[in-house]
Amino acid sequence: MSFWDKLARGGRSAQFEFDSGSAATNAIELTKRHPVVSLSKQGAATGNLRVNLSWRMRTSDLGGFEKNSLLRHPFSMFKPDVVQAHTQSMVNVDLDLGCLYEMKDGEKGVVQPLGSFFGSLNSPPYVKLSGDDRFGSASGETMYVNLDHRESIKRLLVFVYIYDQTPAFDRTHANVTLYPSNGPRIEISLDERAPQARSCAVVSIENVKGDLVVRREVKFVYGFQAELDRLYGWGLQWGRGYKSKVSDR
Repeated sequence: MSFWDKLARGGRSAQFEFDSGSAATNAIELTKRHPVVSLSKQGAATGNLRVNLSWRMRTSDLGGFEKNSLLRHPFSMFKPDVVQAHTQSMVNVDLDLGCLYEMKDGEKGVVQPLGSFFGSLNSPPYVKLSGDDRFGSASGETMYVNLDHRESIKRLLVFVYIYDQTPAFDRTHANVTLYPSNGPRIEISLDERAPQARSCAVVSIENVKGDLVVRREVKFVYGFQAELDRLYGWGLQWGRGYKSKVSDR
């Protein structure tokens, strides 16, 4: 079959000609069918656990690829893409990463950009947020958990929320990835559609008789941290919070 015959069939065969394939990744994906993994049994219950949130807009919001465009304009594949300006229908999504914590001594609290509760890595709660990415950059937002103090930690709940913007979880591809100091990374995709949700409990880390257990949650709620608190029984008091200005950071 010639190259042009492949184009006449919709360009799909030509696409696979240029696909180099994907190598096996050193990752564990937590899903509904396989929601739990033990850090202790993986030999990854020490050192700093890096938790990363990354996201991008779904392609349907950025303008999809026109069907059969290669068939009607076969030479267009050799032209550079036209940069299109965002329209008013585009949603500027500011996803934030946070963590509810409960220590073995009963201390409870939250680590999050809202209110500038960035936590501490070498003192309780042994959870530290590195910063606040308001623009969805490739690096996303990152949080660290000092697992060398795992005996002091009872449970953690990592969550994601939309700060002061239109609910748009269904218009983003968001992923939370855990990078232990040893062993494969752990991936959780926020792949369920929840158009009106403003917050999502993503993953929990619980100390069960010395065994650090990571569990996929992915539970969307239509409120904010207070609703997540009630859902998981944290019992904190919540009030209105604000972020510092970008220029202040």
